[in-house]
Amino acid sequence: MENGSVMYHLKLRKEDLEDANFAILTGDLGRVEKIARCLNGAKKIGENREYISYLGKLNEKSVLVVSTGIGGPSTAICVEELAQLGVTHFIRVGTSGGMDLKVGAGDIVIATGAIRQEGTSREYLPIEFPAVADLDICAALRDSAKKIGAKYHVGIVHCKDSFYGQHSPDAMGVSYELNNKWSAWLKGGALCSEMESAALFTVASNRGLHAGSIFSVIWNQEREKAGISQDTSFDMDTVINVTVEAVKTLV
Repeated sequence: MENGSVMYHLKLRKEDLEDANFAILTGDLGRVEKIARCLNGAKKIGENREYISYLGKLNEKSVLVVSTGIGGPSTAICVEELAQLGVTHFIRVGTSGGMDLKVGAGDIVIATGAIRQEGTSREYLPIEFPAVADLDICAALRDSAKKIGAKYHVGIVHCKDSFYGQHSPDAMGVSYELNNKWSAWLKGGALCSEMESAALFTVASNRGLHAGSIFSVIWNQEREKAGISQDTSFDMDTVINVTVEAVKTLV
């Protein structure tokens, strides 16, 4: 903590949060204001580096919307500092690339757990410890998706540190490892790939917090390989609406 009261990276103080214990996290800085507009009376309360923070209300309860930037390290920092300020519940809402052939562009994926093919979570708990989402948050997201009528999938997601390691594995010196493991993740039924949930879930487990993740699928590289036609989708409205409805229930 900076000067005993301001968080070093988020530049937030406890009094800024107005007793909020729930945070919606998103990687993209440009997405924060879009999500915040779904809250009542939202206002910007902080901005530093990749962290932009808004505070608003849902069902008369204070709720945060905070950007994390890309990847596990910055996500872990965000969760650690928010937890020090009293936040106990987190939902990551973001984008992903589909893996399982049944997952199409524009579908929603709700993570029950994440494959820990990244480095941040290894500095919290041994690799044998699973990165799992909070059951109540998963259920609320699923029920919200049902209510809205969104096409959704629930299951395991893949989490990595290198975006290009996934999309250009043959260019990497460890291509043999990347390709073999990718085949394993597919056989295991991984639904989609992203970059933050393994860290989020593991930090939450280590700190006694509650966390979940939900994604909109941009496209599916395995469907492309299989010659299955698909459109690329960058629409975030549905996944944001599902998240906000779930938070209304959870708060």
